[in-house]
Amino acid sequence: MNPEIIMSIGQRALEMTLMLAAPMLLVGLAIGILVGIFQAATQINEMTLSFIPKLLGIAGTLLLLGPWMLKELTGYTRMLIESIPSLIS
Repeated sequence: MNPEIIMSIGQRALEMTLMLAAPMLLVGLAIGILVGIFQAATQINEMTLSFIPKLLGIAGTLLLLGPWMLKELTGYTRMLIESIPSLIS
């Protein structure tokens, strides 16, 4: 096992993490900004007001993109498991 293989596996793992987390983080960010603008415009400073919309948005994102995320994660895991014999020798 050489350092190039280890680095490529680590790089692919970081790419996968970013690809799977980005949709939920972006939805949470967008909803947070919209709720923040609404709170600034109406001067309602309730901390729990932003929690429920973010929760619903992230849950909707998981429902919508969950099958794709699972397919990507399964493919990456399968690739790792199939590459074990070549890593050992």
